[in-house]
Amino acid sequence: MDRVEDVLLHQRILAEAKDPEKRPAFHVRFLEHLQSRLDGDDDDIWISHTSKGCNSTHGGDMAHTRNGDCEVDFVPCSKLEDLNLDVRKNVDDSETRKDLAESFSGRQDTFHLPVHEIIFSTIDKPKLLSQLSAVLSDIGLNIREAHVFSTTDGYSLDIFVVDGWPIEDTDGLHKALAKAIAGSEGSWSGSSPSHSAIEKAMAAQPKNGDWEINKRLLKLGEKIANGSCGDLYRGIYQARDVAVKILRSEHLNEALEVEFAQEVMILREVRHKNVVQFIGACTKFPELCIVTEFMPGGSLYDFLHKNHNVLELSLLLRFAIDICKGMDYLHHNNIIHRDLKTANLLMDTNNVVKVADFGVARFQNPEGVMTAETGTYRWMAPEVINHQPYDQKADVFSFSVVLWELVTAKIPYENLTPLQAALGVRQGLRPELSNNTHPKLLDLMQRCWEGDSSKRPSFAEITTELEDLLHEIEANTEPDNR
Repeated sequence: MDRVEDVLLHQRILAEAKDPEKRPAFHVRFLEHLQSRLDGDDDDIWISHTSKGCNSTHGGDMAHTRNGDCEVDFVPCSKLEDLNLDVRKNVDDSETRKDLAESFSGRQDTFHLPVHEIIFSTIDKPKLLSQLSAVLSDIGLNIREAHVFSTTDGYSLDIFVVDGWPIEDTDGLHKALAKAIAGSEGSWSGSSPSHSAIEKAMAAQPKNGDWEINKRLLKLGEKIANGSCGDLYRGIYQARDVAVKILRSEHLNEALEVEFAQEVMILREVRHKNVVQFIGACTKFPELCIVTEFMPGGSLYDFLHKNHNVLELSLLLRFAIDICKGMDYLHHNNIIHRDLKTANLLMDTNNVVKVADFGVARFQNPEGVMTAETGTYRWMAPEVINHQPYDQKADVFSFSVVLWELVTAKIPYENLTPLQAALGVRQGLRPELSNNTHPKLLDLMQRCWEGDSSKRPSFAEITTELEDLLHEIEANTEPDNR
């Protein structure tokens, strides 16, 4: 019976989300205070729970778990596990500790930390979890727990337990959320696209037309993969083996249109042996598609995790060098990939690895930094997760996780959900290192996933280190074995 109120509340929010004008529907309620103490003898804030009970989720038949932005399959369950975050925060300066203590009511060495629950519902779609967490971060909220559901008819029910709002007041928090949602980028309604985004983007591009494909000459073959917003096919175009990414019109919205136009614009500008080659695109509605060279070796993700391949060190280094050369080329052309992971690294028949999938890649802005969160949580740099300004070194962090995958043939943070992994990375979590790894690779990984992005090496520097190590390995290999 103590869950009846939650069930009725969730039903009401889901019903509100049916109205496009009310998306995302959301509800805010105060949950509890956390009794907290500033210890005068050390520099930590210790949090002790005075919980009233957090009835923030229910399972039942109405919901299924959703894995956010991650391609990894998980065993279905009624709710995601609690995040089990360490809520001990460092306060390094004694004056800061004093000011913090005096800013709260009650005794100078204690304060109450209000905890709120925020429930969202809208049309379920890719990147929704990132979009919601960005809104919460924008108003200074810290996510303590997240419980994420999808209904069988295509709606989301996302429940966040947060702190960071200084008082119990829910009206003020509700207004702040409404303002943050109104100012956020991307579509919430799931309504049909206006087509203006692509038309505007394409109008700004040179009108040479040599990349607009003739659909009559494109022959589709077998479907290679299903995506959240489109499908990937093998095909033939002008007697050439190609891969065709087709965006399904029923899933198009303004955000996806912009992503499509941006991908075409970037692919037109790049040509390198370690970057997948662009053949052309169809930008005419209702069927949008991007045609690239076909990569028969598939993705590194499948090669490592579906085929359970453990790489010899020399092959591992060649793979890593290919990736670095492709990424170094992109960075020299002022492009940030923003979603570097093994699923976006493809192989040809000669085991040459090429960087692919530029859907969220961007030309770096003139100031040299970006702020929007994008990518995939397990490979995402902490500054991106935290919505802080970032630059090309965010790709270097993602590469460090890719390198760890090549070394271990394991999925990063495989025992955590994507959101748990992201929140862990914010607090300094990194993949577990193996003692069997070459010490130079261990050192390189650790430098590449430094929390301070300025301490990470560039891809040019990483390439040199990896090539030197490969030469060293080959020089120590007997000729017959080589």
